[in-house]
Amino acid sequence: MAVRNLTVRIDDILLDKLHTVADYEGRSANSQVLILIRECVRQFEREHGEIETAR
Repeated sequence: MAVRNLTVRIDDILLDKLHTVADYEGRSANSQVLILIRECVRQFEREHGEIETAR
C-alpha cells in the first residue's frame, strides 16, 4: 500500500494539545492523527455501510 502525505493547517494551541495527548498515549502526533482518522472512518461505516474505493 502506498503511503501518501496530507498537509493540515492547525493552530499552535491545538497542535500543542495534540502533542500532549500523543505523548500521553506513547505515540507520535502523526500516529495519533492516523488513529483518530481510522476511528472516524470505522464509525462512519458502522452507521452508513462500507465505503467503496477505487483502490
